Amino acid sequence: MYLGRLFQDSPLTTGQSLSLDERGSHYIGTVLRGRVGDTLTLFNGLGGDYPTTLTLIAKKHCVVEIGEWHNQEIESPLKITLAQGIARGERMDVIVQKAVELGVFDVMPLLTERCNVRLSGEREEKRLLHWQQVAISACEQSGRNQVPMIHAPEPYSSWVSSCHNEYGFVLSPHVQNHLSEMKVPSSSRVCVVIGPEGGLTEEEVLQAVNKGFKPLSLGPRILRTETATLAALTAMQLYFGDLG
Repeated sequence: MYLGRLFQDSPLTTGQSLSLDERGSHYIGTVLRGRVGDTLTLFNGLGGDYPTTLTLIAKKHCVVEIGEWHNQEIESPLKITLAQGIARGERMDVIVQKAVELGVFDVMPLLTERCNVRLSGEREEKRLLHWQQVAISACEQSGRNQVPMIHAPEPYSSWVSSCHNEYGFVLSPHVQNHLSEMKVPSSSRVCVVIGPEGGLTEEEVLQAVNKGFKPLSLGPRILRTETATLAALTAMQLYFGDLG
């Protein structure tokens, strides 16, 4: 029986007998109730993946034998950085999850003026680790072998002042510029800035515009931040990426 895909943060070598980490062993052994002889796919984020076969299942310990490396990727040629105003609670989880499924290259969480989330010290570390795990799970589900980087949160003003992009967009409901009017080569690096609940302030939009970002509208309706992110990334992949 095939058990799906699993990320392992360790070197993988054909012919190797590997003990899955605690998370993987629990998922395969307890959640899926795998059996010796079942197969699964492992990847470690360095490119490609490996078919593997379960050879041992204990209460908290699973061992697999690794097969031949498959050099296969489904990465988008359009490398999108999502600069996202941090949303509250599960909304940010959904944003990270769906952004990874839609092929985003990396995610830059931003502390904006209207951001209602305050992160520092240990709490920031925990949230960052959590978002990274959300990204890993999304890669396991979607078939991606390269895990997008989730950067440590930064204040919006300091980030935008030092930002340099080949193609940059900032969402604003007060403009009439649409993606259908833009020209972006499919192999480009693109950055899209999206506000949290309440959106970006006019000053924040202006800061981005002054750094070369083009203001962008997604249409006549005001979207929630998580909806705006999904809509923007989907549209970019349709117009310039690999959705078709």
